[in-house]
Amino acid sequence: MSAANLTRRQLLTTALLATALPAGAQPTSWPNPLVPQRADPQILRRGDWVYLMATVPEYDRLELRRARSIAGLATADPKVIWRRHEQGPMSHHVWAPELHFIDNRWFIYFSAGEAKEPWKIRLWVLENASPDPMQGDWTERGQIRTQWETFTLDATVFEHRGRRYMAWAQTDPAKKNHSTDIFISSMKSPTELQGPQVRLSQPDYAWEKVRHFVNEAPAALIHGGRVFMTYSAAGTGAEYCLGLLWADENADLLDAKNWRKSPGPVFTSSPENGIYGPGHNSFVTEPDGSVLNVFHARNYRDIVGDPLKDTGRATRVQPLAFTADGMPDFGLPLPEKR
Repeated sequence: MSAANLTRRQLLTTALLATALPAGAQPTSWPNPLVPQRADPQILRRGDWVYLMATVPEYDRLELRRARSIAGLATADPKVIWRRHEQGPMSHHVWAPELHFIDNRWFIYFSAGEAKEPWKIRLWVLENASPDPMQGDWTERGQIRTQWETFTLDATVFEHRGRRYMAWAQTDPAKKNHSTDIFISSMKSPTELQGPQVRLSQPDYAWEKVRHFVNEAPAALIHGGRVFMTYSAAGTGAEYCLGLLWADENADLLDAKNWRKSPGPVFTSSPENGIYGPGHNSFVTEPDGSVLNVFHARNYRDIVGDPLKDTGRATRVQPLAFTADGMPDFGLPLPEKR
C-alpha cells in the first residue's frame, strides 16, 4: 500500500472513531473486539489487576482471565475454574458469570439450567477464600433464592452508601407473556437476599419487545450524584440494545417510584460501523477515573437460525462519556480495529 493510500486510510479510521465515540471520549488503545466469541462480559478492577469473565459459546464452563491492563486481557490465557454438572442443577446453559470481591472473599454469580430442563434457569454462586481468584478452590454455595421459582438470570451486585444490592432479571409467574423484568433487592449476605424484592423495569416500549419481551442483564454505575442502571432489551439478534434507569444517589433504591426510565434505547446497532446487537454490558473505571463500557456485539446483522446458537458475539470495550447534565453518553458501537 502506498504512503498516500495509508494516510487516507488513517484519516478515514480517525473520522469513523470521532463519529462513533461520545463527545469527550478518547480513542481506545486495545483491539476491538477485545476477545472474540465471548458474550455477556464483565470486567472487574481489583488492585493492580483487571479480571474478565464472560459466557463461552459452548455454555458449559466458567473461565477467568486477568491482566495488568484492559489491553492485556486480549492476550491473557483463560483459566477454566468450574465446569457444568452432567445432570441436575447447573448442567446446561451456563450463562453470564460475574466476579465480585465481598467481605475479603471472591464470589462468582452465574445463571444455569438443567440438562433435562434447559430453561429451568436459576441464579447460582461460587465462593473462593484465596486472595488470588486464579488460585484456591471454588466452592458451590448453592442457589440465590428469589421470591419465585421461575426463569431467573443475569445477577449483578453493587454497593451504595454502606448497603449491598443485587439486581437481576426474572419472569413473573402472573404474566402470560413470559417477559423478563428487572428486579432489585438488598442482600443479607453474599449468598442470600433480604426483602423486599422490587420490580424496577419491564418491557413497556416497542423496542423492548422485538422478537421477545425482554428486560435483562442489569449493570450498575454510580456517578455524578446518580445511580444508573443499564439493562438489555429485546431479542439477542441485531435488535438487542441497552436501556437506562436512574435514581438520585440519596434516594431509597428499593422504592420503584424513585427510578426513572429512558423512553428510548441508549446504545443500539450501528450499520454504518458494522456492529450489531450491542448489549449485556458492565462498567469498569480506569485509574484516571474514566469509565469504560464493556459489552458484546456481532460484526454482522443477519443470523441463520436461533441467535442464541450463533457464536459471533464478541467482547468489546469503549469509553463512556457524560453530557453536561451528568447523563451517560454511550455514542455508537465503535468500528472494529486490530
